[in-house]
Amino acid sequence: MTSTTNPLLLGEGLPPYGHFTPEVIGAGMPELLQQLEAALACHEASLTTLEDPTWEQVMEPLHRIEERLRWAWGVVNHLMGVCDSEALRQVHSQQQPAVVCFYNRLGQSEPIYKALRQMRQRHREGMLPLDVVQQRILTAAVQAMELQGVGLEPEQRQAFNATSTRLAELSTTYSNHVLDATKGWSLLLKDPQQVDGLPESLRELMASAAREAGHAEATAAAGPWQLGLDLPRYGPFLRYSRQRDLREQAYRAYVSRASVGQTDNHPLIREILALRHGQAQRLGYNTWAQVSLVSKMAGSVEEIEQLVEELRRPSQTAADVELRQLGQLAKEMDAPEGEDLKPWDVAYWSEQLRRRRFDLDSEALRPWFPLEQVLEGLFGLCERLFDIRILSADGEAPTWHKDVRFFRVVDQGQNTPIAAFYLDPYARPGQKRGGAWMDECLVRQPNEEGRMVHPVAYLICNQTPPVNDTPSLMTFMDVQTLFHEFGHGLQHMLTTIDRPQAAGLNLVEDDAIELASQFMENWCYDQPTVMAMARHWQTGTPLPENEFRKISAARTFMAGTAMLRQLSFAQGDLELHARWKSDSEETPAATWRRIATTLAALPPIAEDATICSFEHLFAGGYAAGYYSYKWSEVLSADAFAAFEEVGLGNEAAIGALGKRYRDTVLSLGGSRHAGEVFRAFRGREPSTEALLRHSGLVDGAVH
Repeated sequence: MTSTTNPLLLGEGLPPYGHFTPEVIGAGMPELLQQLEAALACHEASLTTLEDPTWEQVMEPLHRIEERLRWAWGVVNHLMGVCDSEALRQVHSQQQPAVVCFYNRLGQSEPIYKALRQMRQRHREGMLPLDVVQQRILTAAVQAMELQGVGLEPEQRQAFNATSTRLAELSTTYSNHVLDATKGWSLLLKDPQQVDGLPESLRELMASAAREAGHAEATAAAGPWQLGLDLPRYGPFLRYSRQRDLREQAYRAYVSRASVGQTDNHPLIREILALRHGQAQRLGYNTWAQVSLVSKMAGSVEEIEQLVEELRRPSQTAADVELRQLGQLAKEMDAPEGEDLKPWDVAYWSEQLRRRRFDLDSEALRPWFPLEQVLEGLFGLCERLFDIRILSADGEAPTWHKDVRFFRVVDQGQNTPIAAFYLDPYARPGQKRGGAWMDECLVRQPNEEGRMVHPVAYLICNQTPPVNDTPSLMTFMDVQTLFHEFGHGLQHMLTTIDRPQAAGLNLVEDDAIELASQFMENWCYDQPTVMAMARHWQTGTPLPENEFRKISAARTFMAGTAMLRQLSFAQGDLELHARWKSDSEETPAATWRRIATTLAALPPIAEDATICSFEHLFAGGYAAGYYSYKWSEVLSADAFAAFEEVGLGNEAAIGALGKRYRDTVLSLGGSRHAGEVFRAFRGREPSTEALLRHSGLVDGAVH
């Protein structure tokens, strides 16, 4: 393939998936970086000749350089998440140091930094008119360059850059270890008694995995069945398996992933934390947490811990009651765990108690939630709230897998296309990393001809794939996950900000980034929304109303235990990034364990090494920021409370409020501070009351 046809050099438009082989990436990235290096040098040279640099002279050429690299390296990282292979890993690891090096080179460009500061000074003196969005972008650009070490002395900068490269390598290795450890464990079950209590869908999934592993004769009815640690198999197994010893075996394997042998992440964690601490000190901060808070709403670690404590107190009380109730039920059913509840018992007995209390079988609800109908319901809600239509556009864009869908978003008022998204819904163990996420494909911005480029999102889930003639049937949790990721997608796609540096999720404070996603989850408990999409995939009959009432009543079930788990993660993260030092006698794992023992509903078992598979902190963007989920959840619950206050059945009021939400939270992106955007929608500062009420942790909550 010649350089002129290497798709990695396109830098714009929908990526031509199907052409990005490891060989193409290996050839394309060095050439792209060479071109960008030349463009950067040319831009720097032009800046040195300017006495009074303008926005057009400084920011627009800079963005074109950044955008070409974001587009190309974004394609590579996207493929790493959805089409993992040894060859792709190898080329990624080969190219990553050069990419990190270029980002450092860009972020430490003294001519660009000088020009940015000149622009800022001229604006302050009234010599350079900038609108509020430009001002925010400029301030953030100066701040970002300072955090990338532009002000460091040459020797310090060299150390900073070497550390940045090493941190990128460590994060990739950490993530690969988790994936390898996850797919490296399996348990073949041959005795029907070993799958006693498992739902048909799980037995079929496990039989399918056994067939892929070489047991061609495997069936859901007769086995054998292969258990794995990917969530579509592991999660339901812990919830439904009646074999306590097998639950224990799977649980121990899951929480100890990537903690021993060739995939041991312990030494990587220690090195990552030490290197982050060193980077913070080079930049003039005491801890990595202080660096992290530069781009957050929260002003200090103490402010975050105040929120954690405000949520912990009612959660602790509720969690103690919840665990006693699980133990009591186990005793009533003559189970030995009634006297000694263990972590591998919680999911199973929670499911038993849920069934007894609400007569609600999570698995039995799947037939009412086939993916296609859930999408119809989700799209209908967006039409109702935000005045958009979402249309299938399969075949209009190249995809990376046959299961990937493509959709276009149309503004109903103007009847014009405004955005698009890919949906990759199904789990692919061994190829696709776990969890769910949204990412940018294209960002809203004018192209060089002045025509507006529509934003395009990636929406990635990991639900159970179709099996034989049965479509993908979703658990209620799967439905919530899809709504969550779509909320992120909406904020990316419905932005009206034309400057890409602040469009969509760009420049949104990190601890407000989950507002739009968690807001959408609340609609999963809105009866018209649920009833519009919940129809039995075989008979077409709607979900019985009493089943919806059970779902609604179960919303606060085990909420205290769930809240404590998240608060434990948030506090553990803060402890590691604000207080742990490389010369501490306590290891990072011991610090994590200490916090978990204090905060979690049940203390961790001896071999619990959750820290070794916690990709958010060590291979994601949540270091010293995991608390953001709860911070954002306060915002999202309070935002949804505005709809509750006008009446969820009041269509006129809901439509008006939906428009205001679209025009603020979804439209403004990072063009204003997140607190200002929230106040523009809500009319006041956020409160924790709605979150605690929705969670059933205050008097007057919905039960």
